[in-house]
Amino acid sequence: MEHVRTMYRIGLSGLALCLVMACQSNDNQANQHASLPPEAQWSDEAWAADTLDWRTRRLNRLTLPDGYLALAGLDFLTTGRSTVGQSTESDLVMPDGPDRWGQLVLTDSSAWFVPALDSGIDVLHPHPDKTDPPVPGAIKLAVAGGDLEPSRISHGQTHFYMAIRKGEWVARTRDPNSSARANFVGLDYYPLNRDFQVVGQFEPHPPGTTIPTATVLGELIDEPNPGRVVFELGGETYSLEAIAAASGEEFFFILADRTSGSETYGLGRFLYSSLPNQAGQVVLDFNRTYNPPCAFNAYTTCPLPPPSNRINFPIRAGELKYRGVAGQDPDQLP
Repeated sequence: MEHVRTMYRIGLSGLALCLVMACQSNDNQANQHASLPPEAQWSDEAWAADTLDWRTRRLNRLTLPDGYLALAGLDFLTTGRSTVGQSTESDLVMPDGPDRWGQLVLTDSSAWFVPALDSGIDVLHPHPDKTDPPVPGAIKLAVAGGDLEPSRISHGQTHFYMAIRKGEWVARTRDPNSSARANFVGLDYYPLNRDFQVVGQFEPHPPGTTIPTATVLGELIDEPNPGRVVFELGGETYSLEAIAAASGEEFFFILADRTSGSETYGLGRFLYSSLPNQAGQVVLDFNRTYNPPCAFNAYTTCPLPPPSNRINFPIRAGELKYRGVAGQDPDQLP
């Protein structure tokens, strides 16, 4: 009888131990789940709804009257004076507005605009420095890519602004009636697939690291490269080099994969992610990969995927190849 009681006590102790171990296991699983980035913890229903909402916002941004579809000119200019207007005799021909908008005056280091009298041309966001104009009435322009909002020389919703590409002055024109915007046929996507939302591990690079990134114009730009994200797809391990987004609050990725050029755009796709959590985890949701502006419009200056971001796996998620007239032809790059 005592033997039976002893076995009974051992059985109760073992049961208690198992219950404790089970609770600890459940606690560990809960803690592990709680450590994941928020996006990875959403229910499938919440994730799908948010992804579809992201697609709507993506479409709305792209089709804005001054969005990337509205780009209608990318004109390289030399220093000196250039006439601007709708007249075909202008050095910089505008798609709308008066025959004479005015004159651009470009030096090695600054850009100025002189509106024609009674032209109705506005200069929005002029540079605050008004000293030493090269000609009377010249308005100094803030240039895209600097610390100030770029100046817009506009007539109604048609406008242009100045930038520097390949070390040269370039005027970028936007027109809400551009052919790319007027003939836009919409966006197409792979079906939603949460298997392509993966949690990767961030591996930081030394501070100040950059990555050379080519553009469709043949430029090579050193982008800030804080580190790479290592992840798994299809049972294999891959990595993507991250670019620090201008906002400082996201990572930006330019990538290509085995679908590029066949099912998706040949010059790759873009993707943003949140910054790493405390455990160094980053959610890469390839359902939110999208086409760069050069897929739709020839007047763009898109960056291209660095060699390290060419994934040898078909990522069948996110935005598909554009059905309309392509912007930049991958076979005709500089």
